[in-house]
Amino acid sequence: QVQLVESGGGLVQAGGSLRLSCAASGSIFRISDMGWYRQAPGKQRELVAFITRGGTINYADSVKGRFTISRDNAKNTVTLQMNSLKPEDTAVYYCNAAVTTTQRYWGQGTQVTVSS
Repeated sequence: QVQLVESGGGLVQAGGSLRLSCAASGSIFRISDMGWYRQAPGKQRELVAFITRGGTINYADSVKGRFTISRDNAKNTVTLQMNSLKPEDTAVYYCNAAVTTTQRYWGQGTQVTVSS
């Protein structure tokens, strides 16, 4: 199995920045893609960004130009640099690692709160 631990969440004012980190352990060799999802109260969990082992990146339209995802395969980590944060970005952010299309592992989540 794969274990994921997120860190870096917190409270920030609109326009500020946060950097989330996710450390993977366990069966690291099985991981293909890694990404970040978020879930706001009363809403479904949504994809924020993902990055393949080869470096291909996809962002949600709502965060393009503001968030940057990166991955260090050697360190088994993935990060999400979040700039120009908006109150709408408030959510619990979850790290995700994919072994196959349907076999995915989730971190415990880290709270991001953006005040106006």
